Amino acid sequence: MKMVSAVIKHFRLDNVRKALTDIGVEGMTIIEVKGFGRQKGHMEVYRGVEYEVRFLPKIKIEVAVSDEKLDQVVDVIQEAARTGEIGDGKIFIYNLQDVVRIRTGERGEEAI
Repeated sequence: MKMVSAVIKHFRLDNVRKALTDIGVEGMTIIEVKGFGRQKGHMEVYRGVEYEVRFLPKIKIEVAVSDEKLDQVVDVIQEAARTGEIGDGKIFIYNLQDVVRIRTGERGEEAI
């Protein structure tokens, strides 16, 4: 089992959610985050005063998947989140040792 964690632009969230749902992903966690990569922020003007925004708002999506579904999920996220511009985001993949469904006590892939 794997945990796929993707950091994407806000306005691509609906595309990614729909694409994941279309391939049978039944659940995901969405978190509003701030950060920077190569963009390193930008300058904005508020009430005539210029200031630097160092941390940009992004969305983090977390999806637990079976090993067999991993490549498909990564491909779908990458395609749905891509704009071709800097700041499209990153996808991180972690090993999951175990998953437990609290309500039923199911473990492993059955709990996903």
